[in-house]
Amino acid sequence: MILQHRIDWLSKLGNYMLSNDEAWEEAKHKAFLENSWFTPEFINIAVKNIVENFLHYDKLVKWAAYYKLQPGDNDERANRQTVGIVMAGNIPLVGFHDLISVFVSGHKAAIKASSKDSVLIKHLITILINEAPQIGERIRFAEMLKDCSAFIATGSNNTSRYFEFYFGKYSHIIRRNKTSVAILKGNEHAEELEKLADDVYQFFGLGCRNVTKIYVPGKYDFKPLLGAFTKYNYLADHPKYRNNYDYNLAMQILGNKFYMTNGSIVLTEDASMFSPISQLNYQYYSDPSLLVSSLSDNPELQCIVGRDHIPFGQSQSPTLFDYADKVDTMAFLNSI
Repeated sequence: MILQHRIDWLSKLGNYMLSNDEAWEEAKHKAFLENSWFTPEFINIAVKNIVENFLHYDKLVKWAAYYKLQPGDNDERANRQTVGIVMAGNIPLVGFHDLISVFVSGHKAAIKASSKDSVLIKHLITILINEAPQIGERIRFAEMLKDCSAFIATGSNNTSRYFEFYFGKYSHIIRRNKTSVAILKGNEHAEELEKLADDVYQFFGLGCRNVTKIYVPGKYDFKPLLGAFTKYNYLADHPKYRNNYDYNLAMQILGNKFYMTNGSIVLTEDASMFSPISQLNYQYYSDPSLLVSSLSDNPELQCIVGRDHIPFGQSQSPTLFDYADKVDTMAFLNSI
């Protein structure tokens, strides 16, 4: 198996993911039935982002070449290892980048899928194996990750302690809670604010690249922001999201705190970068350079959205080179 073959198969998988194949549509519907946070809309957004940013042939070739991997390379190498991947389940196919990193690098993958997101990834691996049965020797699913030489595990701050205990003596990447923020200048256009709504609301705010806090200048006018956010007011009809919204709104009222709302999100002044589902924290700033400096080394921060940072509306569209926790997964895999 040469790298060229693996890239070809991934590119073909991307074409399949954008198709209306009956089996694929059934898999997406089943994923929604098993996890109601995975709405058809958000599954399709996740799939579109993956295909456009991860599975284009030229992008895969360029990505591999950066790590000195060429299409004609034969991967019958002495240091091929089995890498255990513990996948999270907060948004659809959130562990897909880890999988293709292991696959493209030439290692084998043993996957422990999240119970919240097992349907989609298992279906796609089945499609790959149907296309090329030898892939079944490279990718497998397991409840217990045994006989692995390295691990990539993604979870919460709590589960990371278990990961450290079980995987600490092996080469590993262990990821913890992360979130993202946006810096507003106060003169954003309506289109920019509507794109920011995507960064906040998509996937119900459950992703580490979702904006859960905004920084605004003094005397910031929140009315245009709340107005732009009404494009997602229909999420208030989602039972689980509505329960979170009602609860967080009640907590603000009972706590006699100042808040703002448009009927689908609660804005409240809070120093924490993390906010619960349906709530967006905000904080005022006076010096933008000092603010950016204070955020640059924050270990809880995944990315910053704003005019001078990741463009509005693009936080959920990472490239192959945008690694979770800013840890270069491919460099890690090449080192083991």
